[in-house]
Amino acid sequence: MANWAIAAKDLYKVYGNGPHRVEVLKGASFEVAAGEKVAIVGASGVGKTTLLHLIGTLDRPTKGKVYHFGKDVFSLSDEELSRFRNRHLGFIFQFHHLLPEFNALENAMLPALIAGISPSKARKTAQEVLARVGLSHRLRHRIGELSGGERQRVAIARALVMNPPVILADEPTGNLDVRTAQEVIDLLLQINETYATTLVVVTHNPEFAARMERIFGIWDGKVIELPKDKPWPWMRSEN
Repeated sequence: MANWAIAAKDLYKVYGNGPHRVEVLKGASFEVAAGEKVAIVGASGVGKTTLLHLIGTLDRPTKGKVYHFGKDVFSLSDEELSRFRNRHLGFIFQFHHLLPEFNALENAMLPALIAGISPSKARKTAQEVLARVGLSHRLRHRIGELSGGERQRVAIARALVMNPPVILADEPTGNLDVRTAQEVIDLLLQINETYATTLVVVTHNPEFAARMERIFGIWDGKVIELPKDKPWPWMRSEN
């Protein structure tokens, strides 16, 4: 399993009890190679975000294991897991979750400051990453002064500031107009290609998914690999 950047093994996730019990994942398994870019797709409510949160250690599975570069991440203590998440994983969300009272530079610095990096070094690294995503001219602007696309670029910079080997993105273009969404897609793919960062994206956008190396779908609680040139199973069932 050390050859895989991510290996999810027989994941189950259950919410609630008794008549309110909902089984979202039912033995989901898949692997992603280091430097690979993959999409996770599926109909609404099937567990795409749940799966991303599990492989991103934001939530724990009811049963099953998640490995990152051979490490069983849920065998770590809570403190170790928090440190691992901060240093090895970058997160990008549909709603950027930036802090509005801070400017772009301060938001991008946060993961480095949390990791205990000195403010001067954190600031320098954040400036470099913001320049990489095309925002060197917007460092001192607060989040409310930025466009939707600029906010998402700040979120990408924040995800990159610790130079993590894995980036996890949950509908990163879902709240953007078509042109801005395309710019964000191009940026994420450029980062993957330039820095060999493993990229896992949850998306409902077939065109975005088609630009990834592999596409995984969630069907009846399990993960299946999908061909790029055929309709997805839930699309066939809706026709």
